[in-house]
Amino acid sequence: MDLDAVTKQSALHAKPDGLTLQYGTAGFRTKAEHLDHVMFRMGLLAVLRSKQTKSIIGVMVTASHNPEEDNGVKLVDPLGEMLAASWEEHATSLANAEEQHLPRVLVDISEKAAVDLHQDAFVVIGRDTRPSSEKLSQSVIDGVTVLGGQFHDYGLLTTPQLHYMVFCRNSKGQYGKATAEGYYQKLSSAFVELTKQAFCSGDDHRTLKVDCANGIGALKLAEMKHYFSQGLSVQLFNDGTKGKLNHLCGADFVKSHQKPPQGIEMKANERCCSFDGDADRIVYYYRDADGRFHLIDGDKIATLISGFLKELLLEIGDGLSLGVVQTAYANGSSTRYLEEVMKVPVYCTKTGVKHLHHKAQEFDIGVYFEANGHGTVLFSKAAETKIKQLAKESEDEKRKAAKMLESVIDLFNQTIGDAISDMLVIEAILALKGLTVQQWDALYTDLPNRQLKVKVADRQVISTTDAERQVVKPPGLQEAINDLVKKYRLSRAFVRPSGTEDIVRVYAEADSQENTDSLAYEVSLAVFQLAGGIGERPQRGF
Repeated sequence: MDLDAVTKQSALHAKPDGLTLQYGTAGFRTKAEHLDHVMFRMGLLAVLRSKQTKSIIGVMVTASHNPEEDNGVKLVDPLGEMLAASWEEHATSLANAEEQHLPRVLVDISEKAAVDLHQDAFVVIGRDTRPSSEKLSQSVIDGVTVLGGQFHDYGLLTTPQLHYMVFCRNSKGQYGKATAEGYYQKLSSAFVELTKQAFCSGDDHRTLKVDCANGIGALKLAEMKHYFSQGLSVQLFNDGTKGKLNHLCGADFVKSHQKPPQGIEMKANERCCSFDGDADRIVYYYRDADGRFHLIDGDKIATLISGFLKELLLEIGDGLSLGVVQTAYANGSSTRYLEEVMKVPVYCTKTGVKHLHHKAQEFDIGVYFEANGHGTVLFSKAAETKIKQLAKESEDEKRKAAKMLESVIDLFNQTIGDAISDMLVIEAILALKGLTVQQWDALYTDLPNRQLKVKVADRQVISTTDAERQVVKPPGLQEAINDLVKKYRLSRAFVRPSGTEDIVRVYAEADSQENTDSLAYEVSLAVFQLAGGIGERPQRGF
C-alpha cells in the first residue's frame, strides 16, 4: 500500500474542515459539493473490501429519492447485498479522518479486518443521472487506482442493476450475464414465460403508465421495454427530458403527499406507478370514477405477491416455508389481512432494509416490503433447488406451478428491492389472476394513519424494544401511550427516535381519521412532556 501516493492524491480530494458524516443503510448522503473526498475514500475502501473478500465489490453513486442537488455513495458486497455492518463503521471512520490521519486509518482498517494487501482487487462502479454524479464517479476511480485496484465503470445504471452486476460477476455468470443486456433479457424472458398463460380481456388491462421521477429508471426502462412489449405496454412520464430529478414526482413524493405526481395524465381507473430516483422503490395508484386518488403502497404489494406465492406453494405441496416481514410502520389492516385471511405468518423487525432483508433470509421464501415501496422476495438456495427439480419431474399441475415459481425466482432481483423487477412481477400476477387495479386495492381497507415529529433536546433519552413498538425509557411514556390507545377502536401507536436528528417520530392509527389525528396529537404531547420536548408544544390540527 503506497501511502505516500495516497496522501498526494488525497490532497486533490481534500476533506472540508469540520464535516462529519455517518454511513447508514443508504450509505453516505449530503449536498453534492461536500462529497468529493468521501468518493475518493470510498474508492480506497472498496479496494480493501475487495482484497479482504477476494471478490468484486460495487460502488454506486446516487442519493436515491433525495433532491437533485444532493448525492451519495454506497458500497455493494459480493453477493449483491448491502455492505456488512462492521465495514459501515470503517466507512464512517475513513470518511471522517482528517487529512493527516488518513494513512493511519487505512492501516488500522487493514489490520482490524485482516486484509491481505497482496491480494488483487476489482471494483465495479455505477452512477445515477444527477449532474454531479459523473465527476464524483471519477473521484471513486481515483481512489481505486491509487491503491492499485482494477475497475470497470458501467456508467449510468439503476442501483439494483449495479447490485445485479456485482452478483453476476462473483457467481461467474451463474446468476446472469453482467451486462445491461443480460439484465434486460433475464427479467423479460422470465416475465414472458410467467405470463404465457395469462387471460387478458382487452389491451387497456395491459397498459401501464410509469412516472420515472426524472431519473435513471426512465433511461433503463426505455432501453428495456421492447423486450417485453408483447406482454405489457409501458408509457413513460417524467422521463428526465425536462423536469428535475424527484421534484414533485417519484415514489417518495406520491407516498408522502398521497397525490399523483406532476407530469402524468390519469384517466379514471388507469393503472399507474412511480419509481424513485434510482429505481429501487415502486408504488402504484389510480383515480376512481369520482376522481378520488388511491395509493397502493408496499404493504399491498407484499399482500398481492405473498398471496400468489402461497397459492403456488399449496399447488406443489412441498412444505416450503413462506414468511412476510414488515416494520412497525406497516398498516395494521395489512397485518391482519395477511395473518387472519391469508394465513401467512408475519414478522416485525426494526425499521431499515437491512433488518427486513436479514429476517426474510430465515424462510425458504421471504417477502419483505416497506410501506414506501422498497422490497423484494428472497428464495433460499434449498427452495430454488427444490422448485427447479419439481419443474422438471412433477406431474402436470404440480409441474405447472413449479415452472411459474421458477419464473418468479428469475424475475426477482434477489439482491435488493428493484422497481423494474417488482413492476414486472406485479403486472404478471394481475394478468394471471385477471385482477383490475381496483380489485387489488379492495383486498383490504387501510386504517387511517398519521405520522408526526416531536423536537427533543436529546433523542437518546428514548430507547425502544419489540421491533421499536414498545418504549423502554423514559419511564412512564409507554404506560401513557397504552392508556391513550385504549380510548380508540382498532388503534395502536408507537414512538421511535430518529437515527439522524434530535426528533422523535410518532405513528398512530385508529378506526377514523379524526380519532387517528387525536391519538397522534395526544401521543406527541406525552412525548413532549416526558421525553424533554423543546420548541413549540404539539398542537391539535398540526
